[in-house]
Amino acid sequence: MQKILLQDLGLKGYQEAWDYQNKLFREIIDIKLENRNNHTHHPTPNYFLFTEHPHVYTLGKSGDINNLLLTDKQLKKKGISFFKSNRGGDITYHGPGQIVGYPIINLDDFFPDIHLYMRKLEEVIIKTIAEYGLKGMRSEGETGVWLDVGTPFARKICAMGVRTSRWVTMHGFALNVTTDLGYFDHIIPCGIRGKDVTSMEAELHKKIPQEEIKPIILKHFSKIFDAEFVTD
Repeated sequence: MQKILLQDLGLKGYQEAWDYQNKLFREIIDIKLENRNNHTHHPTPNYFLFTEHPHVYTLGKSGDINNLLLTDKQLKKKGISFFKSNRGGDITYHGPGQIVGYPIINLDDFFPDIHLYMRKLEEVIIKTIAEYGLKGMRSEGETGVWLDVGTPFARKICAMGVRTSRWVTMHGFALNVTTDLGYFDHIIPCGIRGKDVTSMEAELHKKIPQEEIKPIILKHFSKIFDAEFVTD
């Protein structure tokens, strides 16, 4: 069973969190390169970061800027930041009321298969929201976790986008808990037209504390990835 160092960063600006992710990401890759070049066997650490971001739109490396429906002036007026990210996927929103999880792990410690990694990440969220009576589903060809797939009412509750290099991951998932869904009106979320976005609060008609949900996410991540979380 692999150990993963858990860190909860609290409310953190997107750039600051990205810089910190990159630091950990490079640390793992550097150890892997050293092991390969010097025939050593130093273990690589694995990390899982929880955070929450102030209002921000992020565009994935293959995303279309036209999916952002606001001008720079409008963004500034509304107090929303914008970043071009190196994760996969198109445009998404992060903001208060959203649980963001960034696993920064060496997939060689688990399974070197990015497709399987994404499916397992989705499974973590599907099992988490199932504990609240929500039936999360996958939508073929679209990452993340959805409700009512295959109906006119399909809506996304959790967005996902990752980056990998040398089987090391960064970025991750964003689960809408009490998120103000109005901020999604200013983008075409994930570049997908005609599908809505939802939150746990919108579905359950009540607020659920993030601190109640986080341990459930960790429980399912631990089981699905056969991992143990440590805090120091």
